[in-house]
Amino acid sequence: MADTGMQRLEGRRAVVTGAGSGIGRATCERFAAEGARVACLDLSLAGAEETAKILRERGAEAFALACDVSQEDQVGAALGNAVAELGGLDVLVNSAGILHFVHTHEETLDAWNRVLAVNLTGTFLACRAAIPHLLASGGGAIVNMSSTAAIKAHPWAAAYSASKGGVQALTVELSIEYGRQGIRTNCVCAGGITTPIHGAFELPEGADRKLLRRIMPFDRMRGPEDCAGVIAFLASHDAAHVNGEFVRVDGAMCS
Repeated sequence: MADTGMQRLEGRRAVVTGAGSGIGRATCERFAAEGARVACLDLSLAGAEETAKILRERGAEAFALACDVSQEDQVGAALGNAVAELGGLDVLVNSAGILHFVHTHEETLDAWNRVLAVNLTGTFLACRAAIPHLLASGGGAIVNMSSTAAIKAHPWAAAYSASKGGVQALTVELSIEYGRQGIRTNCVCAGGITTPIHGAFELPEGADRKLLRRIMPFDRMRGPEDCAGVIAFLASHDAAHVNGEFVRVDGAMCS
């Protein structure tokens, strides 16, 4: 856990989805380093427990819960259990996501639906479950994970791009609807970040490799910690007047 020299999240109660790896795990580590108490949610309970164990070994308060964010009943139960354990809620980070690459004309409806169910519907379900608890706490912060795929063409990723565009639209809607009630909702658009998703990348058969440069700036890839630092800022009081914003973390890939 990095020594940030800051305690901006001291005592804040946070739920992070997709906490078992990648940006989700890095966010949990950064939050704990800045003083937050963290509920680590992930489809893989083993992954979530590993993250929580790392945090506890470093002196933070953390625990793990299994949750498939695409399932309404699981999201409601996990958020309810997390809030009960934390004693309230101040921050929600929606980091759970999936991705696959395929020629759009070969995409199956089942695969399309699964990506949207996790990335977009899962974000909606977690937000819907968290908002009453955030309101009960007098407000708080929601940080959603989008992608540069939502703002720049990514070949072979139609479902992913559509889902992340939806996340951005949802973020703006929530920022307006609940902003005056004290909930700030912002979005991080990640690109060029090394995560397990990127590690599993496989080109579709017959794909034009020249298009890779549009989505993977291999000379500028950075670790998930870069996203975690931005997420921590958006969750903190330092971002008290930042609402409905999309923050790119992409090394100027989309500039």
